[in-house]
Amino acid sequence: MDEQPTLVVPYIVVLVLARHTNLWFESELPILIIDGARLLFAMQPLTTNTYKQTFSAAYLSLLESGELSRRRQAAYQHMEDCDLCARYCHVNRFKSIKGAVCRTGERAVVNSFSPHHGEENPLRGWNGSGTIFFSWCNLRCVYCQNWDISHKGMGREVEPEDIAEMMLTLQSKGCHNINFVSPSHVVAQIIAAVEIATQQGLRLPLVYNTGGYDSLEALQLLDGIIDIYMPDMKYGDARIARTYSKVRNYVQVNQTAVKEMHRQVGDLVINKQGIAQHGLLIRHLVLPNGLAGTKEVLKFIAKEISPNTYLNLMDQYFPSYKADEYSVLDRPITSDEYRIALALAKKYGLTRLDEIHQHHQWPTG
Repeated sequence: MDEQPTLVVPYIVVLVLARHTNLWFESELPILIIDGARLLFAMQPLTTNTYKQTFSAAYLSLLESGELSRRRQAAYQHMEDCDLCARYCHVNRFKSIKGAVCRTGERAVVNSFSPHHGEENPLRGWNGSGTIFFSWCNLRCVYCQNWDISHKGMGREVEPEDIAEMMLTLQSKGCHNINFVSPSHVVAQIIAAVEIATQQGLRLPLVYNTGGYDSLEALQLLDGIIDIYMPDMKYGDARIARTYSKVRNYVQVNQTAVKEMHRQVGDLVINKQGIAQHGLLIRHLVLPNGLAGTKEVLKFIAKEISPNTYLNLMDQYFPSYKADEYSVLDRPITSDEYRIALALAKKYGLTRLDEIHQHHQWPTG
């Protein structure tokens, strides 16, 4: 019997020496990724058109033109009579935080920074979203699940140089973006940090992860700096917002802000690997007993923003902080309540819903 010929398949072996390096490869051959003696994953042939990152952050052109520096200067001027969130406290935050709802002066307070794998699918990808959690908040939600950070201010004061170093560290770990969590009251400090980090090689998309109570003054400063806006739309009724988040005119302010965000960045654009590049992503947390006004919120998104809006319709509410003091909030939502929310999304033609638990075949296997 004739001996069967041996099929030799050429491949490229990549030895991983730095675990936190973001790896991009171009090849016409299969790729094996090896860490020591362990096979991490195998890739199919990758080419420039199918995998190589071609994203260019919006803020790079602002750095080159000098506009980023001008925005930083303007933002700090706003802090002298602060209107950088929709509270409009008009406090000189260089002199005192007395009267400032955010309780934040010249320096931002950061609780933590790390790759986060619990964000929306297009943000977390396979290497995580590079989150920076800012302490304090301009809202006072009685059911806040991060109350120790947002209400108690747990964290440390940092300079813009420190924030820039955090951003570059997250980039070096392979994160797909820089995700500013609760940023509304530290817009000036963020712009200053972006300028520093960009000069040192920052190239990732920037995510503005906000409770949605943002001033137009702040958003105009951020135009062309932020690549991905991710606001909450918490309520459809301003009176309920006043009761449970202790804030005036939330619905009007929120809707105006989201319109401006969409004007700046448009619908969410996701590349072939499933990673968000720029655009708008909205979060809506379904509350028990219909308190979030889900019908009104989803109708607004579909009619006034875009039926192509990427939406995270969240079902993870649980009583936290002071929720037990309010009988209508003192329980998780029911499966029926969430099914009603999903039906409303379908009714209004909102089909781009995030499925956080969906299994994705990311390129890293």
